[in-house]
Amino acid sequence: MLHPVAVFGAVSALLGLCRAQSGPGAPVIQLRLAGDKRKHYEGRVEVFYNGEWGTVCDDDFSIYAAQVVCKELGFVDAASWSPSAKYGRGEGRIWLDNVHCSGAEKSLALCESNGFGVSDCKHSEDVGVVCNQRRIPGFKFTRNQANSEEGLPVQVEDVRIRATYSHRKRIPITEGFLEVKDGGKWRQICSEGWTEMNSRVLCGMYGFPAEKSFNVRPYKLLAKRRKKNYWGFSVNCTGNESELSDCKLGREIELKGNKTCSRGMPVVVSCVPGRAFAPSVNVGFRKAYRVEQPLVRLRGGANAGEGRVEVLKNGQWGTVCDDNWNIRAATVVCRELGFGSAKEALSGARMGQGIGPVHMNEVECSGFEKSLTECYFNRDSLGCSHEEDAAVRCHVPAMGFHNRLRLGGGRNPYEGRVEVLAERNGSLVWGTVCSDSWGTMEAMVVCRQLGLGFANHAFQETWYWQGDSSSDAVVMSGVRCSGTELTLDQCLHHGKFIDCPRGGGRFAAGVSCTQTAPDLVLSSQVVEQTTYLEDRPMYALQCAHEERCLASSADKAEPTSYRRLLRFSSQIHNNGQSDFRPRAAHHSWVWHECHRHYHSMEVFTHYDLLSLNGSKVAEGHKASFCLEDTHCDEGIQKRYECANFGAQGITVGCWDTYRHDIDCQWIDITDVKPGDYILQVVINPNYEVAESDYTNNIMKCRCRYDGHRIWTYNCYIGGSRSSEIEEMFPGLLTNQLSHR
Repeated sequence: MLHPVAVFGAVSALLGLCRAQSGPGAPVIQLRLAGDKRKHYEGRVEVFYNGEWGTVCDDDFSIYAAQVVCKELGFVDAASWSPSAKYGRGEGRIWLDNVHCSGAEKSLALCESNGFGVSDCKHSEDVGVVCNQRRIPGFKFTRNQANSEEGLPVQVEDVRIRATYSHRKRIPITEGFLEVKDGGKWRQICSEGWTEMNSRVLCGMYGFPAEKSFNVRPYKLLAKRRKKNYWGFSVNCTGNESELSDCKLGREIELKGNKTCSRGMPVVVSCVPGRAFAPSVNVGFRKAYRVEQPLVRLRGGANAGEGRVEVLKNGQWGTVCDDNWNIRAATVVCRELGFGSAKEALSGARMGQGIGPVHMNEVECSGFEKSLTECYFNRDSLGCSHEEDAAVRCHVPAMGFHNRLRLGGGRNPYEGRVEVLAERNGSLVWGTVCSDSWGTMEAMVVCRQLGLGFANHAFQETWYWQGDSSSDAVVMSGVRCSGTELTLDQCLHHGKFIDCPRGGGRFAAGVSCTQTAPDLVLSSQVVEQTTYLEDRPMYALQCAHEERCLASSADKAEPTSYRRLLRFSSQIHNNGQSDFRPRAAHHSWVWHECHRHYHSMEVFTHYDLLSLNGSKVAEGHKASFCLEDTHCDEGIQKRYECANFGAQGITVGCWDTYRHDIDCQWIDITDVKPGDYILQVVINPNYEVAESDYTNNIMKCRCRYDGHRIWTYNCYIGGSRSSEIEEMFPGLLTNQLSHR
């Protein structure tokens, strides 16, 4: 009799049953992965022996034993293993203890151990493994006594939607016959008993938010003409599974050639693509058009379909606390945003910390809501900090973007000269990109298109990277990206008419990419609290004047005259996932004799006073003469101190404070008339250093100046309010800084 499977709240679907391919005399066992909060290729190791499911103790377990487990389950290798019941405590017997494997055994039963059932362990020592997701080609999943009944996980080598000839050229493929690979052969599934929920799961795993109906007739005609090769099982999905391997096996189907599926035909799946991925025969992409204000968005993710979850409430964007955050809630977010089901529900601010309020806590979704805002949640987010911000990774459609771009000559896969596939004289050729105007935003798009994360650097010379010499010719020039594009060819560029005076080759554009990036955010509260006016004599401003920190009228001012300065403090926090470092190395920092310090970035922040219609009336700027960790969040060590030419930077979780009483921490408003204005501060305005989110680098406040005093109020960070509220500040739209 089968032992009941352990239930842990919402225990995820059990995976991976497989018959041990053991030699004569070796006990016949089967394995599966079980437990809570996991993916199909990881879990608690469970063994079926002597008619009963049990677990394995972590004593003496090793990566070699994990390799044997994973290969026995049809995966190519093991990635890691974990002790101490990471995937929850199992039930029943602990079948194996003190397991010693070399890694070459065909079954866990062939490894040395104390013997079946001989153990001094508790279930708190149940071992778990994480397998490499790739399946062993041609692996045959044998099903016998332990898994002959319905309700066990679907196990196949691979799954695909096979488009008909008329749809093959479309990108992405949204419709076609469903085929599964088992034992090295592609097979169809009989449509008898196939449900909409099954189709929903298949569409979700291929990056599509929903399934749709389709014209059955052409598929019936095609199916009649084709030789059928059916898989021997039906499938039962609830609609909430992340992929097919999380669904349960249905009834076994008797295989009788063409009569196998007498009352049906091979399953066809048809999906609705998200707006950003609508198919087009030629380009493979149709530009998204402006839509109404969304209620949910993703921020801080490196690739399409991933990021920190943020929701809009009362006109203000806020985050979601990770208490109870799970794959169902994550999937609601992914589908709402036009992606497929969620691959992962991430907790602990894995995509960086947000700003503003925590709007939702203890979110509970059925998985079928149209929006995360329809799920149940605790409105009281007391005790939730941004260290607990929830994030997601979604399934996105296979657009083939990475096939049209490559990096050449780099020392590792994350760097190199950018080479693109372009059409020239009717054939496709590889060529380089002109480096004129090439910068961080363009590099960001390249790294995203290749799935390599964020841009670390953009290079305008690449002579040190020997790319393919046949690809030296420039095939793309005049590239200008906003940073949100999914591919380089979606950016503005010259088209077929190339204009690149310096040419390609050694001057071709290059990039280096990284999986994590910093994210600088200015404290609007500190600016609001520290703003004041100071009248300062010209003779006390000689160094500042030399560094161009005063208005142009100061060039003709008498030494005894006064300048009126709008002063405030800047507190800049690094909310990202890696340290903020100046792009320039020590040797290229500029020494300023008057102030006796080095500048590591000539323009670190811009300060502007704007009229209410967005035109500039006064400006200031701040060089990063000393980027350092002034203070850090609790438990984080300071790493950067710029005293005596030390390292400059801002550690994750730390902030750098430029006090109101230091030179250039001001706007010279001597020539400004009384009135209402907007104070604007922009960090890293030239996008010199890559960040995971540039929208929060801009801060705006309302100002009233009566000729004697100044009031600063309603300060807020860019991207923190709804678009309707931000439109009340036209400067945000009409006065965006050029980054060239």
